[in-house]
Amino acid sequence: MSPPSQTVTYGADTIRYAVQYSDRKSLDISVHPDAQVVVTAPTGADPGTIEDRVKHRARWILKQQQYFTQFAPRTPPRCYISGETHLYLGRQYRLKVVPAADTAVKLIGGYIRIYTPHPENADHTRQLLEHWYLNRAQLKFPDRLQACLPPFTRRGHAAPPLHIRRLTRRWGSLTATGTLILNRDLIRASTRAIDYVITHELCHLVYPDHGRDFVELLTRTLPDWETRKHRLEQQLC
Repeated sequence: MSPPSQTVTYGADTIRYAVQYSDRKSLDISVHPDAQVVVTAPTGADPGTIEDRVKHRARWILKQQQYFTQFAPRTPPRCYISGETHLYLGRQYRLKVVPAADTAVKLIGGYIRIYTPHPENADHTRQLLEHWYLNRAQLKFPDRLQACLPPFTRRGHAAPPLHIRRLTRRWGSLTATGTLILNRDLIRASTRAIDYVITHELCHLVYPDHGRDFVELLTRTLPDWETRKHRLEQQLC
């Protein structure tokens, strides 16, 4: 059952927030990677008090929601025809659609070669390429997670379960239950950019929000994270 949803108005903006109650003494406000606002309040807390606290933190909430827009993929429309360029691990490859009796996708030289009995069917070509991206992500992402994990295992955190999905609003997230979700399309970015997203989300194992402690931990763990983030935005946005 989803927690109840409420709204407050801050200037021209409307903030929708969910309230969940727990056995705690203080009230906490968090903004999730999908821009959802969740208030965790002591059992029996007055709704008016909660609303006042959200209004008081409204500017911070909107800033956090704006922060997450950097993870929104903005891929230009594709035609899935020969000669078109597509990214894989930060490098551009030309698409080569090859008539063939059987379907296959192969990375050869500077080309992603798609063998298909339906070379004129762009939608079929798209499906083959997306399936190939998913297979590559399923191979690459677990390896990068293991590579990024040591600073967190030293803190006593185990590797989170990893799910790979096609997301439309962000590159990755860590759920409230501790599952790491990575956008399949992140396989188009460089390994350094993939490591940045994974490390960013692993930092949420320690700090769920993006406060000062979170930023300090991210900086200690990955000192050049801002450069990597900027490169990710250049590559895929």
